[in-house]
Amino acid sequence: MIEIKHHGAVNGVTGSCHELRVPDFGILIDCGLFQGQEKGRVSSAADLVIDFPIDHIRALVVTHVHIDHVGRIPYLLGAGFDGPIVCSEPSAIMLPEILEDALKIGFTRDRALINRVLDRIRSQLVPLPYGQWHEVVAGGDAALKVRLQRAGHILGSAYVECDVQGACKTERIVFSGDLGAPHSPLLPEPASPEKADRLIIESTYGDRNHEGRESRRYRLKSVLEHALEDGGTVLIPAFSIGRTQDLLYEIEGLIAEFGEAEIPQLDETRLSGALRWQDLEIVVDSPMAAEFTRIYRDLKPFWDDEARERVNAGRHPLSFEQLTVINSHEDHLNAVDYLVRSRRPCVVIAGSGMCAGGRVVNYLKAMLGDSRNDVLFVGYQAVGTPGRNILEHGPRGGWVELDGERYDIRARVHTVGGYSAHADQGDLLRFIGGIPETPHEIRIVHGDKSAKQSFRQALESIAPDSDILIPIE
Repeated sequence: MIEIKHHGAVNGVTGSCHELRVPDFGILIDCGLFQGQEKGRVSSAADLVIDFPIDHIRALVVTHVHIDHVGRIPYLLGAGFDGPIVCSEPSAIMLPEILEDALKIGFTRDRALINRVLDRIRSQLVPLPYGQWHEVVAGGDAALKVRLQRAGHILGSAYVECDVQGACKTERIVFSGDLGAPHSPLLPEPASPEKADRLIIESTYGDRNHEGRESRRYRLKSVLEHALEDGGTVLIPAFSIGRTQDLLYEIEGLIAEFGEAEIPQLDETRLSGALRWQDLEIVVDSPMAAEFTRIYRDLKPFWDDEARERVNAGRHPLSFEQLTVINSHEDHLNAVDYLVRSRRPCVVIAGSGMCAGGRVVNYLKAMLGDSRNDVLFVGYQAVGTPGRNILEHGPRGGWVELDGERYDIRARVHTVGGYSAHADQGDLLRFIGGIPETPHEIRIVHGDKSAKQSFRQALESIAPDSDILIPIE
Protein backbone atom coordinates (compact mmCIF):
# COMPACT_ATOMS: atom_id res chain seq x y z
CA MET A 1 0.00 0.00 0.00
CA ILE A 2 1.29 3.46 -0.95
CA GLU A 3 0.63 6.26 1.53
CA ILE A 4 1.05 10.03 1.21
CA LYS A 5 1.51 11.93 4.46
CA HIS A 6 1.78 15.65 5.03
CA HIS A 7 4.02 17.19 7.69
CA GLY A 8 3.54 20.82 6.66
CA ALA A 9 1.98 23.25 4.15
CA VAL A 10 -1.45 21.91 5.12
CA ASN A 11 -2.89 24.76 7.20
CA GLY A 12 -1.19 27.44 5.10
CA VAL A 13 1.56 28.01 2.57
CA THR A 14 4.70 27.42 4.64
CA GLY A 15 6.48 24.48 6.24
CA SER A 16 6.31 22.30 3.12
CA CYS A 17 7.11 18.69 3.96
CA HIS A 18 5.44 15.66 2.39
CA GLU A 19 6.13 11.96 2.71
CA LEU A 20 5.70 9.19 0.14
CA ARG A 21 5.53 5.91 2.05
CA VAL A 22 5.50 2.34 0.83
CA PRO A 23 5.41 -0.51 3.36
CA ASP A 24 9.14 -0.71 4.11
CA PHE A 25 10.55 2.69 3.20
CA GLY A 26 9.71 6.25 2.25
CA ILE A 27 11.04 9.56 0.95
CA LEU A 28 10.43 13.16 1.96
CA ILE A 29 9.61 15.92 -0.48
CA ASP A 30 10.97 19.14 1.10
CA CYS A 31 11.48 19.98 4.76
CA GLY A 32 10.69 23.66 5.24
CA LEU A 33 10.15 26.24 7.96
CA PHE A 34 6.78 27.43 9.18
CA GLN A 35 6.31 31.20 9.06
CA GLY A 36 3.76 33.61 10.47
CA GLN A 37 0.68 32.23 12.23
CA GLU A 38 -0.28 29.50 9.82
CA LYS A 39 -0.52 26.78 12.45
CA GLY A 40 -3.06 28.84 14.34
CA ARG A 41 -0.43 30.52 16.52
CA VAL A 42 2.85 32.36 16.26
CA SER A 43 5.57 30.05 14.96
CA SER A 44 7.90 28.84 17.71
CA ALA A 45 10.86 26.58 18.37
CA ALA A 46 8.43 23.67 18.61
CA ASP A 47 7.78 23.99 14.87
CA LEU A 48 11.43 23.15 14.17
CA VAL A 49 11.20 19.74 15.80
CA ILE A 50 11.01 16.74 13.48
CA ASP A 51 8.00 15.18 15.18
CA PHE A 52 7.46 12.25 12.82
CA PRO A 53 9.37 8.96 12.36
CA ILE A 54 12.30 9.10 9.92
CA ASP A 55 14.08 5.75 10.37
CA HIS A 56 12.48 4.47 7.15
CA ILE A 57 13.24 7.61 5.09
CA ARG A 58 15.69 6.74 2.31
CA ALA A 59 16.03 10.18 0.68
CA LEU A 60 15.01 13.81 0.86
CA VAL A 61 14.01 15.38 -2.46
CA VAL A 62 14.17 19.19 -2.57
CA THR A 63 11.90 21.01 -5.01
CA HIS A 64 13.61 24.40 -4.56
CA VAL A 65 15.60 26.35 -1.99
CA HIS A 66 13.11 28.82 -0.53
CA ILE A 67 13.33 28.66 3.25
CA ASP A 68 9.73 27.44 3.67
CA HIS A 69 10.79 24.34 1.70
CA VAL A 70 14.29 23.69 3.10
CA GLY A 71 14.64 25.50 6.43
CA ARG A 72 14.19 22.44 8.65
CA ILE A 73 16.88 20.37 6.90
CA PRO A 74 19.47 20.99 9.66
CA TYR A 75 16.94 19.72 12.21
CA LEU A 76 16.22 16.71 10.01
CA LEU A 77 19.95 15.89 10.08
CA GLY A 78 19.97 16.42 13.83
CA ALA A 79 17.13 13.90 14.12
CA GLY A 80 19.34 11.28 12.47
CA PHE A 81 18.70 11.51 8.73
CA ASP A 82 21.87 10.68 6.80
CA GLY A 83 20.52 9.75 3.37
CA PRO A 84 20.90 11.49 0.03
CA ILE A 85 19.47 14.98 -0.57
CA VAL A 86 18.32 14.93 -4.18
CA CYS A 87 17.82 18.25 -5.97
CA SER A 88 18.42 19.99 -9.28
CA GLU A 89 21.91 21.10 -10.27
CA PRO A 90 21.26 24.83 -9.61
CA SER A 91 19.62 24.00 -6.27
CA ALA A 92 22.68 22.00 -5.23
CA ILE A 93 24.74 25.17 -5.64
CA MET A 94 22.29 27.41 -3.80
CA LEU A 95 21.13 25.16 -0.95
CA PRO A 96 24.23 25.47 1.26
CA GLU A 97 24.15 29.24 0.77
CA ILE A 98 20.53 29.62 1.91
CA LEU A 99 21.01 27.24 4.83
CA GLU A 100 24.16 29.07 5.98
CA ASP A 101 22.10 32.21 6.46
CA ALA A 102 19.29 30.30 8.16
CA LEU A 103 21.76 28.68 10.56
CA LYS A 104 23.29 32.05 11.48
CA ILE A 105 19.89 33.63 12.15
CA GLY A 106 18.04 30.83 13.89
CA PHE A 107 20.53 28.21 15.05
CA THR A 108 24.01 29.33 16.04
CA ARG A 109 26.71 31.94 15.44
CA ASP A 110 29.43 29.32 16.00
CA ARG A 111 31.29 29.42 12.68
CA ALA A 112 32.91 26.02 13.18
CA LEU A 113 29.55 24.37 13.91
CA ILE A 114 27.94 26.05 10.90
CA ASN A 115 30.75 24.80 8.68
CA ARG A 116 30.36 21.24 9.97
CA VAL A 117 26.64 21.28 9.24
CA LEU A 118 27.17 22.73 5.75
CA ASP A 119 29.95 20.24 4.97
CA ARG A 120 27.64 17.42 5.95
CA ILE A 121 24.85 18.78 3.77
CA ARG A 122 27.23 19.10 0.81
CA SER A 123 28.37 15.51 1.31
CA GLN A 124 24.75 14.29 1.10
CA LEU A 125 23.76 16.33 -1.96
CA VAL A 126 22.89 14.45 -5.16
CA PRO A 127 22.60 17.00 -8.00
CA LEU A 128 20.21 15.62 -10.61
CA PRO A 129 19.82 16.97 -14.17
CA TYR A 130 16.29 17.77 -15.24
CA GLY A 131 14.54 14.89 -17.00
CA GLN A 132 16.83 12.14 -15.68
CA TRP A 133 15.55 9.25 -13.56
CA HIS A 134 17.32 8.49 -10.30
CA GLU A 135 16.84 5.21 -8.41
CA VAL A 136 16.24 5.69 -4.71
CA VAL A 137 15.41 2.06 -3.93
CA ALA A 138 15.98 -0.77 -6.40
CA GLY A 139 14.91 -4.42 -6.35
CA GLY A 140 13.03 -6.32 -3.65
CA ASP A 141 9.27 -6.24 -3.30
CA ALA A 142 9.13 -2.54 -4.17
CA ALA A 143 11.29 -0.02 -6.01
CA LEU A 144 11.20 3.76 -6.26
CA LYS A 145 12.80 6.23 -8.65
CA VAL A 146 12.41 9.98 -9.01
CA ARG A 147 12.77 12.48 -11.83
CA LEU A 148 12.87 16.30 -11.68
CA GLN A 149 11.20 18.57 -14.22
CA ARG A 150 11.40 22.36 -14.51
CA ALA A 151 8.83 24.14 -12.37
CA GLY A 152 9.53 27.74 -13.45
CA HIS A 153 9.21 29.11 -9.89
CA ILE A 154 12.80 30.15 -9.12
CA LEU A 155 16.12 29.09 -10.60
CA GLY A 156 16.55 25.38 -9.96
CA SER A 157 12.93 24.77 -8.99
CA ALA A 158 11.42 21.43 -9.93
CA TYR A 159 8.35 19.32 -9.65
CA VAL A 160 9.01 15.71 -8.68
CA GLU A 161 7.84 12.61 -10.54
CA CYS A 162 7.95 9.45 -8.43
CA ASP A 163 7.58 5.99 -9.95
CA VAL A 164 6.73 3.37 -7.33
CA GLN A 165 6.96 -0.20 -8.59
CA GLY A 166 5.23 -2.86 -6.53
CA ALA A 167 4.46 -6.51 -7.02
CA CYS A 168 1.39 -5.82 -9.16
CA LYS A 169 1.75 -2.39 -10.76
CA THR A 170 3.73 0.80 -11.14
CA GLU A 171 2.17 4.04 -9.95
CA ARG A 172 3.38 7.53 -10.77
CA ILE A 173 2.91 10.17 -8.10
CA VAL A 174 3.76 13.80 -8.84
CA PHE A 175 4.55 16.51 -6.28
CA SER A 176 4.26 19.96 -7.83
CA GLY A 177 6.44 21.87 -5.35
CA ASP A 178 5.83 25.52 -6.20
CA LEU A 179 4.92 26.11 -9.84
CA GLY A 180 5.85 29.30 -11.65
CA ALA A 181 3.70 31.45 -13.88
CA PRO A 182 4.12 31.38 -17.67
CA HIS A 183 6.12 34.25 -19.17
CA SER A 184 7.97 34.94 -15.92
CA PRO A 185 11.30 36.74 -16.34
CA LEU A 186 14.40 34.59 -16.79
CA LEU A 187 12.92 31.08 -16.53
CA PRO A 188 11.16 28.72 -18.96
CA GLU A 189 7.58 27.92 -17.99
CA PRO A 190 6.75 24.45 -16.66
CA ALA A 191 5.38 21.75 -18.94
CA SER A 192 2.70 19.36 -17.71
CA PRO A 193 3.73 15.84 -16.66
CA GLU A 194 3.32 13.10 -19.24
CA LYS A 195 1.57 11.03 -16.60
CA ALA A 196 0.30 11.36 -13.03
CA ASP A 197 -1.81 8.75 -11.30
CA ARG A 198 -1.82 10.92 -8.20
CA LEU A 199 -0.95 14.62 -8.01
CA ILE A 200 -0.09 16.72 -4.97
CA ILE A 201 -0.40 20.34 -6.07
CA GLU A 202 0.15 23.75 -4.51
CA SER A 203 -2.68 26.32 -4.37
CA THR A 204 -1.06 29.56 -3.18
CA TYR A 205 -3.05 31.54 -5.73
CA GLY A 206 -5.73 28.93 -6.33
CA ASP A 207 -8.45 31.53 -5.91
CA ARG A 208 -7.28 34.24 -8.33
CA ASN A 209 -5.56 35.07 -11.59
CA HIS A 210 -2.59 37.38 -12.09
CA GLU A 211 -2.49 40.20 -14.58
CA GLY A 212 -0.54 39.52 -17.78
CA ARG A 213 3.17 40.15 -17.97
CA GLU A 214 2.97 43.15 -20.28
CA SER A 215 0.28 44.88 -18.22
CA ARG A 216 2.07 44.19 -14.93
CA ARG A 217 5.30 45.54 -16.41
CA TYR A 218 3.68 48.84 -17.28
CA ARG A 219 1.86 48.90 -13.96
CA LEU A 220 5.23 48.51 -12.25
CA LYS A 221 6.41 51.48 -14.31
CA SER A 222 3.32 53.48 -13.34
CA VAL A 223 3.64 52.68 -9.62
CA LEU A 224 7.34 53.60 -9.61
CA GLU A 225 6.70 56.88 -11.44
CA HIS A 226 3.86 57.81 -9.11
CA ALA A 227 5.85 56.86 -6.03
CA LEU A 228 8.90 58.85 -7.12
CA GLU A 229 7.02 62.06 -7.87
CA ASP A 230 7.43 63.43 -4.36
CA GLY A 231 11.04 62.45 -3.76
CA GLY A 232 10.50 59.49 -1.49
CA THR A 233 11.86 55.98 -1.34
CA VAL A 234 10.06 53.06 -2.94
CA LEU A 235 10.67 50.12 -0.63
CA ILE A 236 10.14 46.68 -2.16
CA PRO A 237 10.32 43.77 0.30
CA ALA A 238 11.48 40.83 -1.78
CA PHE A 239 12.74 37.32 -1.33
CA SER A 240 16.47 37.04 -1.96
CA ILE A 241 15.98 34.20 -4.42
CA GLY A 242 13.70 34.64 -7.40
CA ARG A 243 11.70 37.79 -6.83
CA THR A 244 14.73 40.09 -6.51
CA GLN A 245 16.22 38.82 -9.75
CA ASP A 246 12.86 39.05 -11.55
CA LEU A 247 12.48 42.66 -10.47
CA LEU A 248 16.00 43.61 -11.53
CA TYR A 249 15.36 42.01 -14.91
CA GLU A 250 12.13 43.96 -15.41
CA ILE A 251 13.55 47.28 -14.15
CA GLU A 252 16.54 46.91 -16.49
CA GLY A 253 14.05 46.41 -19.29
CA LEU A 254 12.15 49.58 -18.33
CA ILE A 255 15.38 51.59 -18.20
CA ALA A 256 16.39 50.24 -21.62
CA GLU A 257 13.00 51.17 -23.09
CA PHE A 258 12.36 54.52 -21.38
CA GLY A 259 15.91 55.66 -20.54
CA GLU A 260 15.58 59.21 -21.85
CA ALA A 261 12.02 59.68 -20.59
CA GLU A 262 11.52 61.97 -17.61
CA ILE A 263 9.86 60.81 -14.40
CA PRO A 264 7.19 63.39 -13.42
CA GLN A 265 8.16 65.67 -10.53
CA LEU A 266 5.83 67.28 -7.98
CA ASP A 267 8.63 69.36 -6.43
CA GLU A 268 10.91 70.78 -9.10
CA THR A 269 13.12 72.52 -6.50
CA ARG A 270 14.52 69.43 -4.86
CA LEU A 271 16.61 68.23 -7.82
CA SER A 272 18.89 69.98 -10.27
CA GLY A 273 17.32 69.02 -13.56
CA ALA A 274 14.70 66.41 -14.35
CA LEU A 275 15.02 62.82 -13.23
CA ARG A 276 15.19 60.40 -16.12
CA TRP A 277 14.75 56.64 -15.98
CA GLN A 278 18.39 56.11 -16.86
CA ASP A 279 19.39 58.24 -13.84
CA LEU A 280 17.23 56.35 -11.35
CA GLU A 281 19.18 54.57 -8.62
CA ILE A 282 18.18 51.01 -7.76
CA VAL A 283 19.54 49.65 -4.49
CA VAL A 284 19.70 46.00 -3.49
CA ASP A 285 20.33 46.02 0.25
CA SER A 286 20.80 42.36 1.05
CA PRO A 287 24.04 40.40 1.04
CA MET A 288 22.09 37.22 0.40
CA ALA A 289 20.17 38.73 -2.53
CA ALA A 290 23.44 39.99 -3.95
CA GLU A 291 25.03 36.56 -3.65
CA PHE A 292 22.09 34.81 -5.29
CA THR A 293 22.00 37.41 -8.05
CA ARG A 294 25.64 36.52 -8.73
CA ILE A 295 24.72 32.82 -8.78
CA TYR A 296 21.85 33.57 -11.18
CA ARG A 297 24.32 35.33 -13.49
CA ASP A 298 26.68 32.34 -13.34
CA LEU A 299 23.85 29.95 -14.27
CA LYS A 300 22.80 31.58 -17.55
CA PRO A 301 22.42 28.16 -19.27
CA PHE A 302 19.29 27.69 -17.16
CA TRP A 303 17.77 31.04 -18.28
CA ASP A 304 15.05 31.18 -20.92
CA ASP A 305 15.62 32.23 -24.54
CA GLU A 306 14.50 35.84 -24.06
CA ALA A 307 16.94 36.44 -21.22
CA ARG A 308 19.85 34.90 -23.13
CA GLU A 309 19.00 37.11 -26.14
CA ARG A 310 19.39 40.20 -23.95
CA VAL A 311 22.83 39.00 -22.89
CA ASN A 312 23.81 38.27 -26.49
CA ALA A 313 22.76 41.83 -27.38
CA GLY A 314 25.29 43.18 -24.88
CA ARG A 315 22.87 43.99 -22.08
CA HIS A 316 23.31 42.95 -18.46
CA PRO A 317 19.85 42.26 -16.98
CA LEU A 318 21.16 41.56 -13.47
CA SER A 319 24.18 43.88 -13.38
CA PHE A 320 23.35 47.24 -14.95
CA GLU A 321 24.82 50.71 -14.44
CA GLN A 322 22.03 52.09 -12.22
CA LEU A 323 22.27 49.20 -9.73
CA THR A 324 23.99 49.61 -6.36
CA VAL A 325 24.51 46.67 -4.01
CA ILE A 326 24.92 47.23 -0.27
CA ASN A 327 26.73 44.52 1.64
CA SER A 328 28.05 45.72 5.00
CA HIS A 329 25.76 46.46 7.94
CA GLU A 330 27.40 49.86 8.40
CA ASP A 331 26.66 50.83 4.80
CA HIS A 332 23.09 49.60 5.30
CA LEU A 333 22.55 51.87 8.32
CA ASN A 334 24.11 54.80 6.47
CA ALA A 335 21.79 54.19 3.50
CA VAL A 336 18.70 54.18 5.71
CA ASP A 337 19.80 57.43 7.38
CA TYR A 338 20.67 59.11 4.07
CA LEU A 339 17.38 58.24 2.40
CA VAL A 340 15.37 59.42 5.41
CA ARG A 341 17.15 62.80 5.40
CA SER A 342 17.44 63.38 1.67
CA ARG A 343 14.80 63.94 -0.96
CA ARG A 344 16.61 61.84 -3.52
CA PRO A 345 14.21 59.37 -5.18
CA CYS A 346 15.37 55.79 -4.89
CA VAL A 347 14.07 52.26 -5.30
CA VAL A 348 15.26 49.89 -2.55
CA ILE A 349 14.86 46.13 -2.77
CA ALA A 350 15.50 44.45 0.58
CA GLY A 351 14.65 41.23 2.36
CA SER A 352 12.82 39.60 3.84
CA GLY A 353 9.92 39.27 1.45
CA MET A 354 7.25 39.10 4.19
CA CYS A 355 8.94 41.78 6.36
CA ALA A 356 9.43 39.24 9.14
CA GLY A 357 13.13 40.02 9.53
CA GLY A 358 16.17 41.20 7.63
CA ARG A 359 17.21 44.69 6.61
CA VAL A 360 13.82 45.67 5.27
CA VAL A 361 12.66 46.04 8.90
CA ASN A 362 15.05 48.96 9.53
CA TYR A 363 13.77 50.71 6.41
CA LEU A 364 10.18 50.15 7.51
CA LYS A 365 10.80 51.51 11.00
CA ALA A 366 12.41 54.64 9.56
CA MET A 367 10.08 55.23 6.61
CA LEU A 368 6.56 53.95 7.27
CA GLY A 369 5.62 57.15 9.08
CA ASP A 370 6.46 59.44 6.13
CA SER A 371 3.84 59.90 3.41
CA ARG A 372 6.57 60.63 0.84
CA ASN A 373 7.54 56.95 0.92
CA ASP A 374 5.88 53.95 -0.66
CA VAL A 375 5.88 50.22 0.06
CA LEU A 376 5.40 48.00 -2.98
CA PHE A 377 4.53 44.34 -2.46
CA VAL A 378 5.15 41.98 -5.34
CA GLY A 379 4.69 38.63 -3.61
CA TYR A 380 2.50 36.63 -1.31
CA GLN A 381 2.25 37.77 2.33
CA ALA A 382 1.47 34.93 4.75
CA VAL A 383 -1.05 35.32 7.55
CA GLY A 384 0.52 36.71 10.72
CA THR A 385 3.53 38.31 9.03
CA PRO A 386 4.22 42.08 9.21
CA GLY A 387 3.93 42.17 5.43
CA ARG A 388 0.33 40.92 5.55
CA ASN A 389 -0.47 43.46 8.29
CA ILE A 390 1.01 46.36 6.31
CA LEU A 391 -0.89 45.24 3.22
CA GLU A 392 -4.19 45.01 5.09
CA HIS A 393 -3.93 47.96 7.49
CA GLY A 394 -1.66 50.37 5.60
CA PRO A 395 -4.29 51.65 3.13
CA ARG A 396 -6.53 52.50 6.11
CA GLY A 397 -3.80 54.40 7.96
CA GLY A 398 -3.27 51.68 10.54
CA TRP A 399 -0.15 50.47 12.28
CA VAL A 400 2.14 47.47 12.33
CA GLU A 401 4.22 45.92 15.09
CA LEU A 402 7.93 45.56 14.35
CA ASP A 403 10.30 44.14 16.96
CA GLY A 404 7.70 44.68 19.67
CA GLU A 405 6.93 48.33 18.85
CA ARG A 406 4.02 49.90 16.97
CA TYR A 407 4.71 51.98 13.88
CA ASP A 408 2.05 54.10 12.19
CA ILE A 409 1.67 53.53 8.46
CA ARG A 410 1.51 56.81 6.56
CA ALA A 411 3.49 55.60 3.55
CA ARG A 412 1.42 54.57 0.57
CA VAL A 413 1.02 50.84 0.04
CA HIS A 414 0.81 49.20 -3.39
CA THR A 415 0.73 45.68 -4.72
CA VAL A 416 1.56 44.35 -8.17
CA GLY A 417 0.46 40.75 -7.86
CA GLY A 418 1.51 39.76 -11.35
CA TYR A 419 5.10 39.46 -10.16
CA SER A 420 4.30 36.53 -7.94
CA ALA A 421 6.61 33.61 -8.61
CA HIS A 422 3.60 31.31 -8.17
CA ALA A 423 1.21 30.09 -10.83
CA ASP A 424 -2.31 31.49 -10.57
CA GLN A 425 -5.55 29.54 -10.74
CA GLY A 426 -5.61 29.49 -14.53
CA ASP A 427 -1.99 28.35 -14.71
CA LEU A 428 -2.63 25.54 -12.21
CA LEU A 429 -5.69 24.38 -14.13
CA ARG A 430 -3.72 24.39 -17.41
CA PHE A 431 -0.92 22.40 -15.75
CA ILE A 432 -3.41 19.73 -14.70
CA GLY A 433 -5.38 19.91 -17.95
CA GLY A 434 -2.19 19.25 -19.90
CA ILE A 435 -1.72 15.81 -18.34
CA PRO A 436 -2.91 13.33 -21.02
CA GLU A 437 -4.93 11.28 -18.53
CA THR A 438 -6.40 13.13 -15.58
CA PRO A 439 -5.03 11.91 -12.23
CA HIS A 440 -7.44 9.70 -10.31
CA GLU A 441 -6.46 11.53 -7.11
CA ILE A 442 -5.52 15.20 -6.67
CA ARG A 443 -4.42 16.57 -3.29
CA ILE A 444 -4.51 20.33 -2.77
CA VAL A 445 -1.87 21.69 -0.37
CA HIS A 446 0.18 24.85 0.20
CA GLY A 447 -2.60 27.43 0.29
CA ASP A 448 -4.88 29.40 2.57
CA LYS A 449 -8.22 27.75 3.32
CA SER A 450 -10.18 30.01 0.95
CA ALA A 451 -7.67 29.51 -1.87
CA LYS A 452 -7.84 25.72 -1.54
CA GLN A 453 -11.64 25.68 -1.46
CA SER A 454 -11.89 27.96 -4.50
CA PHE A 455 -9.34 25.90 -6.41
CA ARG A 456 -11.17 22.70 -5.55
CA GLN A 457 -14.40 24.09 -7.02
CA ALA A 458 -12.58 25.11 -10.20
CA LEU A 459 -10.90 21.69 -10.42
CA GLU A 460 -14.20 19.84 -10.18
CA SER A 461 -15.23 21.34 -13.50
CA ILE A 462 -12.20 20.03 -15.42
CA ALA A 463 -11.57 16.80 -13.47
CA PRO A 464 -15.02 15.51 -12.51
CA ASP A 465 -13.81 11.91 -12.23
CA SER A 466 -10.87 12.70 -9.94
CA ASP A 467 -10.93 12.26 -6.19
CA ILE A 468 -10.08 15.80 -5.07
CA LEU A 469 -8.82 15.99 -1.49
CA ILE A 470 -7.84 18.80 0.84
CA PRO A 471 -5.67 17.12 3.51
CA ILE A 472 -5.72 18.21 7.14
CA GLU A 473 -3.03 17.74 9.77
